[in-house]
Amino acid sequence: MNVSSGLGSISTAAEPGSPWAAFAMVYSSAKAALNMLTVKYAAAFPDMRVNAVDPGFTATDLNQHRGSQTVAEGARVIVQYATIGPAGPSGGFFSSTGPVPW
Repeated sequence: MNVSSGLGSISTAAEPGSPWAAFAMVYSSAKAALNMLTVKYAAAFPDMRVNAVDPGFTATDLNQHRGSQTVAEGARVIVQYATIGPAGPSGGFFSSTGPVPW
């Protein structure tokens, strides 16, 4: 399970007028690369569940605690996908509300 970010979504950044298009370029690029690794690991290890998860805008040192949710709230989706069973999805990108576009 990889902790990604919606900022790593190429689809979202490419939407016309997206406010995220030129925001946090290095961070976003690193998360997009992590998303690709998620797909590659899922393909390489089909018996494992490998997913990328966006915990949402969580109040941490990274954003000077400006996030809209607590660390415990952000961790819920991480724990959910880290403990997913063998019948769960693999090779996907998810948030607490469901699939995130690549």
